Amino acid sequence: MSKEMRQWFNQHLTIEEKMLVEQQVTNQSRSILVAYAFWLFAGLLSAHRFYLGRPGSAILQILCNIFIIGLLWTLIDFFLIPGIHRANQEELRMDLARNLRRA
Repeated sequence: MSKEMRQWFNQHLTIEEKMLVEQQVTNQSRSILVAYAFWLFAGLLSAHRFYLGRPGSAILQILCNIFIIGLLWTLIDFFLIPGIHRANQEELRMDLARNLRRA
């Protein structure tokens, strides 16, 4: 989470609201283990990127696989999956926090 996001999160939410947001993030975020399973068994079809909500880069990766370049990209994704997963969780966390404050 960026410094600005963390400041907003800490300044605008009570402890109870933070706990509620974290619980919802845990329940609603996608599983990193499932993402790795998709990478392992359907990585050449970019299933892990579709699963993690990155359809644009998934389609680009599929097109690159046709030209062999995507194979290297698919291997690099092994190391990128945790960052994509964290980014999705942060986005979900901020959306939930904003929606909670509006209610």
